[in-house]
Amino acid sequence: MAEISIIIPTYNEEVGIIIFLTKLQAFRPQCELILVDGGSDDDTVSLVEDLVDDVVRSDKGRALQMNVGAAMASAPILLFLHADTCLPSDAIETIQQSKDKGFSWGRFDIKLTGKSAVLSLVAWMMNKRSCLTGIATGDQALFVDKALFEQLDGFAEISLMEDIELSSRLKKHGKPYCIKKKVLSSGRRWLSFGVVKTVLLMWWLRLRYFFGANPTKLEQLYRKGRFWKV
Repeated sequence: MAEISIIIPTYNEEVGIIIFLTKLQAFRPQCELILVDGGSDDDTVSLVEDLVDDVVRSDKGRALQMNVGAAMASAPILLFLHADTCLPSDAIETIQQSKDKGFSWGRFDIKLTGKSAVLSLVAWMMNKRSCLTGIATGDQALFVDKALFEQLDGFAEISLMEDIELSSRLKKHGKPYCIKKKVLSSGRRWLSFGVVKTVLLMWWLRLRYFFGANPTKLEQLYRKGRFWKV
């Protein structure tokens, strides 16, 4: 039986998905790989079938897709991993250490890849904020005991901020284990709209979410890189 189920939500990830999954082969059979595709209209699904343990299609929506994957998982620990994020080589041993220390959930520090030097500052800020607040973002490879995840009914199936919402509930059951070893995540989102603009946009959207804004509307703004009207 696998020790950890790695759950990967995808949508139109044919570019780079083979390289991403090839790197994850080193973690098998300790880990089972479950890919949940949200209706890609490219070749994502056909490319991955020999590189994962299970492929399942679901409606689009990252929270929904991750819940579907979690329901299929057989391991006692769930690790949610974006398709543009790479784990450190000793990730599994480090997660097991967190279990031995009595933690029920946690996340990794992050390093953003890309040509802009400002990305290093962005990652540093993300890591510091996460440690201070106990809130993990999806880019930080959140992991959690499956029993606790099921007790909390998984991710809220909202369009955006599902990671923040779940972290807020997980905090009530204990502090996260903050792993200092870094996952490598693509800085493409920050570079596409501009690093400073994207940082300010994320702060603004989180503030609006805190004050009760509709996550669906926030997701539309996020996708288009806008602060106000879609």
